[in-house]
Amino acid sequence: VQFCSTFFVWILAEQLHLSGIITTVVFAMAASRRAAEILPARIRIPAWAVWEVAVFVLNVLAFILVGFQLKSIAARVTGATGARYAAIAAAVCVAVILARIAWVTGAAAFSRWRCRPRTDGTPGPRDAVALTGRGAAVVGWCGMRGTVTLAAALALPTNFPFRDLILTTAFGVVLGTLVLQGLTLRPLLLRLRLEDDGSVDREIRLARVETLQAALAAAATCPGAETSDLVRHRYELQLRRAQRMQSGDGANVDDGATQQIEQTAEFRADSDGGGDDAAVVRAATEAQRRRLVALRADGTIGDTAFQRVEEELDWAELDWAHLVRSGEPG
Repeated sequence: VQFCSTFFVWILAEQLHLSGIITTVVFAMAASRRAAEILPARIRIPAWAVWEVAVFVLNVLAFILVGFQLKSIAARVTGATGARYAAIAAAVCVAVILARIAWVTGAAAFSRWRCRPRTDGTPGPRDAVALTGRGAAVVGWCGMRGTVTLAAALALPTNFPFRDLILTTAFGVVLGTLVLQGLTLRPLLLRLRLEDDGSVDREIRLARVETLQAALAAAATCPGAETSDLVRHRYELQLRRAQRMQSGDGANVDDGATQQIEQTAEFRADSDGGGDDAAVVRAATEAQRRRLVALRADGTIGDTAFQRVEEELDWAELDWAHLVRSGEPG
């Protein structure tokens, strides 16, 4: 369905005389915001593996196709025309790099100015960009181009005006940014002495606590079977451990609590309450996902923390599904 819907969007964009690559990228960005609420864990986990392989293959294919195109272009373009193409590609590459630096640093500076404390001492609005001057310099320098740039150039029809120049320029921008910015990124980080501020780890710990609290609250309101208390007990132990890790005492979590969690996870519903147990687990996992999506929506956590915790919830959901199925009678 994912592959077919992507091709359908591309074909629809072509029929409407829109850019196929830009329309597909916009569709993917919009669909990804809803995927966490729509896709079940049993689909998302293998889908990630499939798409990683597909992206790798498509990256290789894009560069191979560009290589074939450039070979024919080099045969047609020689002498002064080739030098002019190279000069235009270099100029566009410099313009792309400078435009990104100006945009990122300008947006970060404006966001810091807009979110500065007010004259009466009250804090300003939350800084959505949250980049220092040095951080903005690094983000501005991380403008390496890749497959999307090549795909946009390759999508042009063969009779498009100056198609050879556009392909040459696109490849020059990709090559120039990868070589110039990619090879100098580490020296820039060392020069600016930037260190990880731990914001992602803090967001992950916060999201774990918030989602476990939501799961525990949802499980407590469900009519429980005999073993549903074990479900709630497991969430209580996990919440206690997550809260201790959030407070900075995670290294001192006693092994007994962790062992209890593992032992509790291996429950078996010997009674006839398997259906009630499945309802409790379903309500708890749905509450966790709703809370996680809400945390990302209001800006409490970023996409990196969201994806990490979402992956943990996916594996936990599959684990719960296996335990509930194995606990059903007959």
